[in-house]
Amino acid sequence: MRFNVPQPPAGEVVATFTTYDSAVAFVENLVAKEFPPAAIAIVGNDLRSIERVRGRLSYATVAVRGIMNGSWLGFIFGLFFTSNILTSVQTMLTWVLFGAAAGILFNVIRFSMARRKRGFISVSQLMAKEYQVQIQGDLVAKAKQISGL
Repeated sequence: MRFNVPQPPAGEVVATFTTYDSAVAFVENLVAKEFPPAAIAIVGNDLRSIERVRGRLSYATVAVRGIMNGSWLGFIFGLFFTSNILTSVQTMLTWVLFGAAAGILFNVIRFSMARRKRGFISVSQLMAKEYQVQIQGDLVAKAKQISGL
């Protein structure tokens, strides 16, 4: 069995940008002028991980999130297991309440077990210091002509 190992894109750097949006706008301009998209690569250099703290975790926030997620899950199960139209509202409400209770229980237990690890909510993302647009060697001149470089 042979695995395809990812390779860095081959090509010449045509333009360098400090923001991803600028690189995307440059590529959009090329593609809009009938440039072959398969010959373009956006390469991010000097990657860094950024974690943005969104809020504080407490038993109350964990319980509310458990209610919301569990209610949705109960609603979906209720849709699958409701067979009679006359009792559908009562059955659906039962499933939603059961899901909310299970969501609270699950989230609070999980939070109490991991309480010493983190007391906040965060979102992680990868960002690059610069973004380079690379073009395959035989199409570099065409890309420079289209973009006016």
